[in-house]
Amino acid sequence: MSIVPHTVLRPFGVNPTSRYLRRHASLGLRASSVDATNRKDDLETESSKKKRTKKSPLEALHDDGFGSVTMKDYLEAARPMMPKDDAGPGPPRWFCPLECGRPVVDKAPLLIFLSGVDGVGMELILHHKSLGKVFEVCCFHIPVNDRTPFEGLLQMVEAYVQYENALSPKRPIYITGDTFGGCLAISVAARNQKIDLVLILVNPATSSAKSPLQAILPLLEVVPSNLPVTYPDLLRYLIGNPLNVAMVSIQNNHSPQETLQEFSESLTSMLPFVSCLFISQELAHVIRMDTLVWKLKLLKSGVAYANSQLHAVQAEVLLLASGNENLPPSGEADRLFKTLKKCKVRYFRNRGDKLLMEDGFNLLTVIKGASMYRRSRQRDPVTDYLPPTLSEFKRTYGEDFKLFHQLLSPVMLSTMKDGEIVRGLSGVPDKGPVLFVGYHQLLAMEMFALFEGFLGEKKTVIRTAAHQVFFVGNFEILRQELSLFDAFSMYGAVPVSPINTYKSFERNEFVLLYPGGVREALHRKGEGYQLFWPDQPEFVRMAARFGVTIVPFGCVGEDDFLQIVLDYHDLKNIPYIKDQIKSFNEDLTGIRDTVKGEEGNQTLHMPVVLPKVPGRMYFLFGKPIEMKGMDNVLTDRKEANQVYLQIKSEVENVMSYLKRKREQDPYRSITRRTLYRATRGPSAEVPTFDP
Repeated sequence: MSIVPHTVLRPFGVNPTSRYLRRHASLGLRASSVDATNRKDDLETESSKKKRTKKSPLEALHDDGFGSVTMKDYLEAARPMMPKDDAGPGPPRWFCPLECGRPVVDKAPLLIFLSGVDGVGMELILHHKSLGKVFEVCCFHIPVNDRTPFEGLLQMVEAYVQYENALSPKRPIYITGDTFGGCLAISVAARNQKIDLVLILVNPATSSAKSPLQAILPLLEVVPSNLPVTYPDLLRYLIGNPLNVAMVSIQNNHSPQETLQEFSESLTSMLPFVSCLFISQELAHVIRMDTLVWKLKLLKSGVAYANSQLHAVQAEVLLLASGNENLPPSGEADRLFKTLKKCKVRYFRNRGDKLLMEDGFNLLTVIKGASMYRRSRQRDPVTDYLPPTLSEFKRTYGEDFKLFHQLLSPVMLSTMKDGEIVRGLSGVPDKGPVLFVGYHQLLAMEMFALFEGFLGEKKTVIRTAAHQVFFVGNFEILRQELSLFDAFSMYGAVPVSPINTYKSFERNEFVLLYPGGVREALHRKGEGYQLFWPDQPEFVRMAARFGVTIVPFGCVGEDDFLQIVLDYHDLKNIPYIKDQIKSFNEDLTGIRDTVKGEEGNQTLHMPVVLPKVPGRMYFLFGKPIEMKGMDNVLTDRKEANQVYLQIKSEVENVMSYLKRKREQDPYRSITRRTLYRATRGPSAEVPTFDP
């Protein structure tokens, strides 16, 4: 794979002229400055605006290219960026990786990458293709023999940020800083509080002053400058853990023997490049003593300045901290989380300090899961949503939730227009807008089975109207990679509100609504499959206004998996737990404050449950109800309430049908399903009852 990064270097402080823009346009560069300057010349006509689709150009399960690049490609790309013997100290420069291409989405934000103290700028190479679809990517390269001090580097980055902001003041600018680059990013944000910045800090070097190398810096300064450095951890410092990076692009569905062989070939293919770098004069520039001393001094000044400016950072921050022996000193992630005003943290326990270059780590997935992607000053959870990619789907359901899916072994049934019940989702409309209304199982355990079913068969994302606790920043914690909350956001969850439902219908999307909300998902003992719907048929009126097709559905199976030991009534009688529940719910805005009775009781808590020997999960989507043309529902509350009661009755009938029919399923027991898969293959569809 040949990668030739084009350089985009604008003289700082000089405004671009038309001649300058024409020259860069002729090179085929997609620099945002060129696009923004010519934006007025490319205004759309009124007719073209009408033809423009409101849906995202990115389809669900699209190929984002993630996993197609290996460490071998990184080493090949980094080689030309190393100085030759006769090369002078070139200045730092910007470049746009060609493999990023042009963004697919409209008004894509700019993403600036600031590398570690090595300054190569290619550490984002594993993510170029995926990021390039939704960002304009620009990387900062600092030549190895460059001696620009930290203040000079800061001014260069700051000038470029200000330049881009002047061209597109309404567009956010993402700054991804890796280790030393994180210090640069923090410093730029502190000095430019009025610019809309989003910082992604990958193991920022804010605590590197405590490292052993900084402690022996005075001794290193007296060592001869041309002495080569032989440090045991140097290879890991430059390219990360070779064992981790060699796993990049290895398929997870291979047998153990095939995986071992592919891993061996990947690791072997890296050795000639690494050996060549160490033997050649190219790496000699990187590891000479004078270079090491300069880099340590540069890092020291950057760390000191960044730490002094933490209190001034107003930008949104996503902190990615890896958690093995390479993690900065204990408590650093927590310190930054408490110091930075708008900070989210994602903690990766089993990864090294070269997080961006390790197998299986997808930066865009983390950004999407943390709900940090936006194209304007305020994030719109509907229009700024990016659907899951094929690699994300395989990771979620092929690895993270694979065991959970096997335990549930969900059965999807749907009802055709003539009333026939069939297996699969052929009875569900193929095009939106569609509103699914149904029963919320205990602890929302049915959600991921629904996501998988519709993505796998319909290639469609369901926009779930979810509780605000999934999105409110006050409840941010040190979350693991792809936490349950992040997965909900990534697979289409939006804060429940009329405006979000309105926008989703306007974009012809599939929307999932649980009228029972938290009260159903956290029901009490003996309340299984009981609906707690308030007397509010507003969603029926909205569906009629947009001509939405309503599909009532039910699901059963929670009583085959979990048994409630302590419910809300039990927990609120325990003094300490009662206070914890009250404290947790105080900061939550009441969703149903005007609803009286149990239907309005949306108190969040965690019931104590015991697992059972797994049974099976069953879904049945009822006959679609066409709301198009039912204008009388908009003005007549009685008519709207009648449709509302019809939907509620259909959900109850569906659940009664499933509870009765599951008794006829010969594979309801996990034992029989396991035996079936053992003889037919792990991916075989397990039979069920005849509908």
